[in-house]
Amino acid sequence: MLPHVYRVTKYDTADRDQHGRYIGAESEISDHGPVEAAYLMAVAAFAEDMGIDQLAIREPEISGFVHFGVEPAVDGHGLAGLFPHDLAGFHDGAPVPVVVGLELVRAMLRDNGAWCRLEVEGAFTVHVGWDQYLYVGSSRPCEAALARTRSLGLFAERLDASPYDFAPDQLHVQRPADADFWARLNWTVSTRRATFLEETYVGNASRWHRLTRDNIAAVRARLAPRAQLAVWPDLLTEVDAVVAALPDEGTVEILWEDANGRITNTIADETQFEALIPRITDACAAAVVPLDADECHPLFTAVLPDNDGILRARWQTEPTPSDRDWAFLKTLRRGQVVTGTVTAIADFGVTFVDIGGFTAMINIPELSWRPFDHPSDVVSVGQEITAEVLDVDMGRERVPLSLKAVQEDPWPQLAQRVGEMVTGPVTKIVPFGVFVRIEDREDGFEGLVHIGEPAETPVERPEDVVCVGDILTVKIVDVDLTRCRIALSRAQAGDDSDGGAAGAAGS
Repeated sequence: MLPHVYRVTKYDTADRDQHGRYIGAESEISDHGPVEAAYLMAVAAFAEDMGIDQLAIREPEISGFVHFGVEPAVDGHGLAGLFPHDLAGFHDGAPVPVVVGLELVRAMLRDNGAWCRLEVEGAFTVHVGWDQYLYVGSSRPCEAALARTRSLGLFAERLDASPYDFAPDQLHVQRPADADFWARLNWTVSTRRATFLEETYVGNASRWHRLTRDNIAAVRARLAPRAQLAVWPDLLTEVDAVVAALPDEGTVEILWEDANGRITNTIADETQFEALIPRITDACAAAVVPLDADECHPLFTAVLPDNDGILRARWQTEPTPSDRDWAFLKTLRRGQVVTGTVTAIADFGVTFVDIGGFTAMINIPELSWRPFDHPSDVVSVGQEITAEVLDVDMGRERVPLSLKAVQEDPWPQLAQRVGEMVTGPVTKIVPFGVFVRIEDREDGFEGLVHIGEPAETPVERPEDVVCVGDILTVKIVDVDLTRCRIALSRAQAGDDSDGGAAGAAGS
C-alpha cells in the first residue's frame, strides 16, 4: 500500500452534509470540457512529479452485457483508437505510455464502460471511482503536483487508502495455469474426448475454445496474458434439451457451435430467448451457463502466470472442488506421513482414505507386509490410520498411500532364519507344490515346498502327498528379499539336507 493517497475531485469539501455526502451543484457527469481536462492535467502532474512515463494496466474490465454508467454507452467501451476491436493489448500487466493512460482515465471519467487501475508497482497508482472520484497514490510526497491540482480548481483530500484498492481473498490460494494445470487439462481432454476452455481476457468479456488432444498447445499460445481460465464439460449435442434448460426468468450465458466449429456466446435474459432459440436449434451443439457463481460448475479454473512462471495477476477465479483439491495437494510431498480415516473398501481391493477432505487411496500391495485374503482383514471403514504418501499426481489429482511403509519391514529378520527347521500347517495346494505357514499367527508368512524330483523319477502330485491343514516340518532354504518369496524344503528325519527341490512362494 502506498503511503501517500489522495482523492482528487471537482467537489468542494465545504459542500458536504454531516454524513459526508456532497450536496453542492456540481454534476456527477463529465463536462467533456475544461473540468475533465483539469482532471487529466492533474494526473499528468503527479506522473511528472514521480518521473513516470509509462504505466501498467491492472484488473481491466468492461461493462459487459449491461451498461451501468450515467452516460450513454459508446462503441468500443471508450477504448476505440487506443486498442484493436478485440481489445488486444488491453490486458492485465500491459504497459502503456502516460498519454494512453490519460485517455483511459478520460474513458473512466465518462463512464464509457472500460475500467482499470493504472500503476507503477510500488511507486504510483491512479484509478477512478463512482461519480468522478479520482484516486492517486504515490510512494513519496508530490507537493508540486498537489499545488498544480489545486490551481486547476480541483480538490485533493488525503486518505489512508483508496476504497477501490484491490482486496484479494486471503483464504483462497489462486491456482496458476502452470505445468500441473496443463497436465491436468491434457488428462481431462483425453478422458472426456472433448472439453471447453473459457478464457476471460478482461473482466466481463470471455472467449470459448473447443479443446482436443491435438489443439491444446495452439489454443494455449493464443490466450491473452494473465487471463482467467475455466475448464468446462462438453457442449450438449441434443440442442432441444438446451432450449428446454432456458430459465423462465433470469440472465444466463448461452453458447452454440456451428457446423464450421465456430463458437458464439452471448449473455441474455428471458426477453431475448425467443430471438436466440432459432440459432440454438440450428447449432451442432450448445449449452446454457448460469452467471450465478453458486450455480456455475466448471471442472477447474486457473489464472495464467507470466512467462517466468510467476503469478502476478491479482484477480481470482471462483474455486471449484478440483481447485480446492489442488490447493490441498500442493501441501503434500512424497514421503510425508499423513493421518486419515478409511471411507470405503472397493470390491477390486483399493482402500479409500479421507486425508483432510481429500480422498487418497491404498492399493492392495501397500496395505501390509504380511499376507491377507482381503483388505478388510487389514483395515475397516471408519478406522483412523497413519500412512506414507507415495506420490502426488497433480495431473490426475491422485495420491497413493502406503500403510506398510510406516510399519517395520519384517523381511530382513526372515532372511536371518535361512537354514532353520520350522513346523506349520499346509495352507494351500497348487499344481507345483504346497504352501506352509512358518509363523504361529493367522497372518504368518508362508513358504513354498516345491513337489518334484529329478526327471528320471516319478513326479508326485501335491494332493497325493498332503492335505490342507496337515502339519509339516520344513526347512527354510531361501528368502528372496527382492521378490518377497520364501523357499522351503521337506525335512527328512535326522537329515539337514534340502531333501527336495526348493521353490519360491509369494507372501
